Amino acid sequence: MHGRFTRSSLAVVAAVTVSGGKRGINDKMWKEIAQDRTAWRQTISPPNEHLVEQPIRPWSERYAPVSYKLTSRSGTEAELRDMVLRCKRAGVRIYVDIVINHMAGVGFSGVGSAGSHFDANKREFSGVPYSVLDFNMVGRCPNADNNIHNFNDVNDIRNCNLGGLTDLWQEKEWVRAKIADYMNSLVDIGVAGFRVDAAKHMWPGDLEVIWSRVRDVDGGRPFVYLEVYAGGIIPSSEYFGLGYVTEFTYGNQVREAVNNFNNLRGVVHLDWGMAPTEQAFVFVDNHDNQRNGQLHYDNPVEYKRAVAFTLAFNYGFARVMSSYYFTEHAQPPPHDGDIIKDVTINADGSCGNGWVCEHR
Repeated sequence: MHGRFTRSSLAVVAAVTVSGGKRGINDKMWKEIAQDRTAWRQTISPPNEHLVEQPIRPWSERYAPVSYKLTSRSGTEAELRDMVLRCKRAGVRIYVDIVINHMAGVGFSGVGSAGSHFDANKREFSGVPYSVLDFNMVGRCPNADNNIHNFNDVNDIRNCNLGGLTDLWQEKEWVRAKIADYMNSLVDIGVAGFRVDAAKHMWPGDLEVIWSRVRDVDGGRPFVYLEVYAGGIIPSSEYFGLGYVTEFTYGNQVREAVNNFNNLRGVVHLDWGMAPTEQAFVFVDNHDNQRNGQLHYDNPVEYKRAVAFTLAFNYGFARVMSSYYFTEHAQPPPHDGDIIKDVTINADGSCGNGWVCEHR
């Protein structure tokens, strides 16, 4: 009934100010996003029920789903709906980071952020519900422990657990239906598109079937971009028919070239397997690689130079990060107990309370 998600309906962002571009938001409360509409397209953290990992409450718990109920550390379903509606009225499109490759990881059980009971060891997630029959296990995953061991084997990459996270069997009709229902629940409240986490670990054919069941948004098909790391046995081109693909090589190239303007002319190498401009989703840093040595806010001069170049350079669809200060890899967003701190705005327009707000 529905075709693939659209790319051509959205122009490439070039030569725009930081405040006018698209930004990715790391763990802010929904009420804060509703109040700070300084970019016209915003990607929000996963809004569904997730693991509650006490006592640390690391940022990564948002990427360990427990159900598709719309209650998360960022707020309730009602608060999410209010934020999306207010942003939509202000002309701001909301894109949702969706985690559909897996559920919470082996070793965890208990109650999620919306109160649903789960036991990842038994592959039981009552809030969906999913059972052991809905996951890739021995027989589809070639390894006895169900984890990825060989990143040069397509079956390992797509049919086994990524970092212990329980891998969903998306060839199964029940799983496809539940994922499509989740995405449609977000479309129904007004979101305009999706970032697809860990897309490289899912079969493109399965995703295409799911995409075909997602309803239109205002103006046509939802916008989508997929997290596909460069290199390895799986080329990003396998996902071109599904949406934009994240171009991590671009960020690495800009990081190396930012102190030499002559080198900036050669940051794109299609012969390296980089995506063509009409497929590339580009950024300097994101929530993963800013914790793994990538250029980020901690080097402000180089970082601002790299972001400015990215927004002006005629390659791909550009995104600016909006995050918080951290000193440890697992460090959660600024908080008092389990409550995420408000974003305060200083007199000079910068943010306080531990928030960086790179987009401002």
